[in-house]
Amino acid sequence: MNTLRRTACVPALRTAAVTAAVLASLGLAACSGGDKDKPASQVAAKVNKEEISVHQINYLLQRQPGLKPEQAESASKTALERLIDQELAVQKAEELKLDRDPRVVQALDAARREILSRFYFEKVAEGVAKPTPEEVREYYRSKPALFSERRIYSLQEIAIQAPKEQVPELEQQLKSAKTPAEFVEQLKAKNIPFAVNQVTRAAEQLPLSMLDSFHALKDGQAMFVPSPSGAQVVVLQASRSAPVDEERARAAIEHYLMNERKRKLVEGELKDLRKSAQIEYVGKFADASGGVAQKTEVAPAAKQEAKPNSDADAISKGLSGLK
Repeated sequence: MNTLRRTACVPALRTAAVTAAVLASLGLAACSGGDKDKPASQVAAKVNKEEISVHQINYLLQRQPGLKPEQAESASKTALERLIDQELAVQKAEELKLDRDPRVVQALDAARREILSRFYFEKVAEGVAKPTPEEVREYYRSKPALFSERRIYSLQEIAIQAPKEQVPELEQQLKSAKTPAEFVEQLKAKNIPFAVNQVTRAAEQLPLSMLDSFHALKDGQAMFVPSPSGAQVVVLQASRSAPVDEERARAAIEHYLMNERKRKLVEGELKDLRKSAQIEYVGKFADASGGVAQKTEVAPAAKQEAKPNSDADAISKGLSGLK
């Protein structure tokens, strides 16, 4: 069971350890003895006339979360082989002048725009302050179903296919049924298509907006939830208490509060940018928007920086080891 007592410096320390291990595994660390004044080479391989650097390898390794220092040697060699294959393909593509293909030019421009916008929003979010202990404590106390009164739920999910106009009738049938099993028999009698699934979910794996409703259920009770294809009935078959104390939850809460602040800061920045810019909708887009922006939304890159976008995502990620 994870204790979640991880500080913000752990990823940075791990990255530094992995980087050091990569340099050592490639024989690029500073030499001792007579070679101590000789600068370390940053070239890992040469492919025809092109060089592949250690920095390129490190960049790939940094995109592998959870990589341990003892895995660095094998991971660095794998990354290097991948870069060699990639370089060979790039060289051939340039020989064929594929870099001038309109589709490639367009893809490169789209990638450039996405990367630049993402890094800009990341830079904007750098100024977010770390939550205070009081803020963490308050969030912990405000979500008892997620922490102090956390439970593990054994659920039966009944997915019902039905037209929208039939949904209210189905909900009334569930309320009038003595047991969920009786409701299922009614579905069978009326030839209403449905599927049953058995799952076990911890509190953080449920939609936070519905968590209090789940928490209020007693074993054997059911919840009716309309869905795009009809409705879903969730039956609480059993549950057990699995509380999480504040100490164990602190890191996950801090992570969530930080991301929420980043999201709000990025959204505010984007709104300010829109206000100060001259935006004109043209053609069919002018007809659809009335010539002005009707709603300000965070760009895809901003959404990536602001993740997670909901309490459920954040806490589920942070408490995943507490199941």
